[in-house]
Amino acid sequence: MTLLALGINHKTAPVSLRERVTFSPESIEQALTSLLQQPLVQGGVVLSTCNRTELYLSVEQQEHIHEQLVSWLCEYHHLRPEEVSKSLYWHHGNEAVSHLMRVASGLDSLVLGEPQILGQVKKAFAESQRGQSLSGELERLFQKSFSVAKRVRTETEIGASAVSVAFAACTLARQIFESLAELNVLLVGAGETIELVARHLREHKVRHMIIANRTRERAQLLADEVGAEVITLPEIDERLADADIIISSTASPLPIIGKGMVERALKARRNQPMLLVDIAVPRDIEPEVGKLANAYLYSVDDLHAIIQSNLAQRKAAAVQAESIVQQESINFMAWLRSQGAVETIRDYRSQADQIRAEMEAKALAAIAQGADVEQVIHELAHRLTNRLIHAPTKSLQQAAGDGDVERFAIITRQPRAGSALVFSLLTGFNTTHEAFYCCQTGSVTRAP
Repeated sequence: MTLLALGINHKTAPVSLRERVTFSPESIEQALTSLLQQPLVQGGVVLSTCNRTELYLSVEQQEHIHEQLVSWLCEYHHLRPEEVSKSLYWHHGNEAVSHLMRVASGLDSLVLGEPQILGQVKKAFAESQRGQSLSGELERLFQKSFSVAKRVRTETEIGASAVSVAFAACTLARQIFESLAELNVLLVGAGETIELVARHLREHKVRHMIIANRTRERAQLLADEVGAEVITLPEIDERLADADIIISSTASPLPIIGKGMVERALKARRNQPMLLVDIAVPRDIEPEVGKLANAYLYSVDDLHAIIQSNLAQRKAAAVQAESIVQQESINFMAWLRSQGAVETIRDYRSQADQIRAEMEAKALAAIAQGADVEQVIHELAHRLTNRLIHAPTKSLQQAAGDGDVERFAIITRQPRAGSALVFSLLTGFNTTHEAFYCCQTGSVTRAP
């Protein structure tokens, strides 16, 4: 079993490509079902946000897995492999582990250290839990990544400054209009990002806020908090002209605000300028809107420069956070490797018990037939030794032949203690302490 992560994000692809490989919340369950039907895939988690689409998988082997997964991704999204292959990144084993920990901690985000990504990772994990799409290794990895993210937040200053896509959108509005106090704002959507935007705008005391959403219920909760008006998406057309600033972030697969709608709004406003900030992927606002006079359209990618200017104080904290991630990923891989030995140890112990029972039965039968007890014990010890050391001897020879000094040292370390452990297995002593006493004294009696 191998852990694998593949994805596409804001570093490797523009929004025009990212929006074509997103998974809507409604499609995640079906996507996971399809993904787990692929040969070699044992478990999976799909993480899809405005800045990244990633698959975290446990697979049986790595051979041909890249081609298989690219084929699945392209078939699912109706893409050609050449359209997406160069923008994909791949992480295996320890790299996959550390990548997820970095993502959950906000170290790989467009906004360094932003906290929203942890909630998005948890949501992706919960979706896989509901669909029973998790392998044991993936479940342990995600749970560990959540604790690492919490540790990064607690032990570093990575989240000390208010930097996020939502904050950057508000910063852009303040840079263009200087004061927001006399402006009307239309927010499209009612998700996490819009919630943050609304709270930032309330702090800057905008004149009036309108929240447009598919359902009134969710929007009303936010509106009650920030003192906003609620409308539905079909009402945007008639209310757009009232807005000086439009900030949109929904999960709609198609644009909500088109060029014609904005043209009508500008005409009604007598060409007073409008700022439109589209932070959705796929985009909520048709790109052609940006060609209209007095319509200033910015996408999530345009916010990058603003975000970069707010990162200086987080960079020092990021160094400390990276150190935490590195150590925790090493610890996780050590645990993962130990799990690979569990079945081997269980099989070896079972085999040892069978040998003990077989040899014990023969010895007891010999004693019952009048054989000399001391001679029976000597023969038992000799035969047990030969049967016991056969597999370890082969391992020693293999380790020596491979030049694996560390493994050779581990196998040969503490021979008396090792003999005691095995002797306790094969002779039925209740504890290794009793068997160790026997090995030290040469007496087949229990320790005092």
